[in-house]
Amino acid sequence: MKSSLLLSVFLRRCAESRTIVRNFSSVVLKRQVPCLPGPRGMHSRFSSGGCSALMFRRHGVPSQVVELESLELPSVGANDVRVKMLAAPINPADINIVQGTYAILPELPAVGGNEGVAQVVEVGCQVTSLKPGDWVIPRDPGLGMWRTAAVVTEKSLIPLPSDIPLLSAATLSVNPCTALRMLSDFQELKAGDTVIQNAANSGVGQAVIQIAASRGLTTINVVRDRPQFNQLNDRLKAMGASHVITEEALRQPQMQELFKTCPKPKLALNGVGGQSATELLRQIQHGGTMVTYGGMSKRPVTIPVGTLIFHDVKVRGFWVTQWKANHAHDEKAFIDMLDELCTLIRQGKLTAPVCNQVELGDYRRALEAAMEPYTSAKQILVL
Repeated sequence: MKSSLLLSVFLRRCAESRTIVRNFSSVVLKRQVPCLPGPRGMHSRFSSGGCSALMFRRHGVPSQVVELESLELPSVGANDVRVKMLAAPINPADINIVQGTYAILPELPAVGGNEGVAQVVEVGCQVTSLKPGDWVIPRDPGLGMWRTAAVVTEKSLIPLPSDIPLLSAATLSVNPCTALRMLSDFQELKAGDTVIQNAANSGVGQAVIQIAASRGLTTINVVRDRPQFNQLNDRLKAMGASHVITEEALRQPQMQELFKTCPKPKLALNGVGGQSATELLRQIQHGGTMVTYGGMSKRPVTIPVGTLIFHDVKVRGFWVTQWKANHAHDEKAFIDMLDELCTLIRQGKLTAPVCNQVELGDYRRALEAAMEPYTSAKQILVL
């Protein structure tokens, strides 16, 4: 009976998760009631033209299953917005979705890309929060940002100030939001406290370094050993990293020497899993918390019994998509978070990760580069 109950709960939660993607289709399927021409735009009974989009009709190796296709756009309804895409990154989650291994998957065929920035071109006559020329980002995943244009509903978009750099805008809604929430929601941190993280050269890791530095926090940043370690060390420290160490150094007695210069971490951020996560847990102070937001090693998190019992550590998980779903009726929370991040960007305290800008036609090269090991540069499709 207990097994049956657990299975039913699991299936229900899976169905709820998939609803997150289905509810935010990138194509407007239901036409709104036409309205007369007005000052905010004109409803058209005809198509809004076409666009080029990176689509996948089956799951598999991204560079093999993603194809550049032409799509017809629906007309702009009363509550719709037509946008032209400006730039969209290729994130690890995007790769996993194409592979078919992510927690939520869109119905196929689908347009790839959960993140990016677009500019409003036309609005329906009942649209009140947006106007032509505005920059916008998707409110939720599943909008399909790897395309040149789209017609979407007003409620599926969030306005963004256009006085921040394009690449910062294109990469704002996933990694920086993840970093800010993890630094804010799990431990009460004050200037001088320490945060330790692995995957420190990832998009999330770079955002953690910069946001933490703006708050006066010390960061210990763990990366895999590599031939260009010194260059990576210099780059992360230029962003504000306090210490940069390798996975191997994390397991050495020299860590005790490091803690003579700073407090043991209250918070650990794990994007790797496996042995790396176990070593992070061994470093945090009594009552500290480890938050897992990724599993790049594809290995489970193993918790040392002594650490759990004698140090009373807390082990939590975080998924920014779920955070957004939980705050779907609290738009102010999302807007306040974006405002805080945009303020840091304007102050020069938060920059976009290192990016390679790629034309849409070179998408295969970009997809392959996004899957290369030891890469610190994010592939950005410039549309």
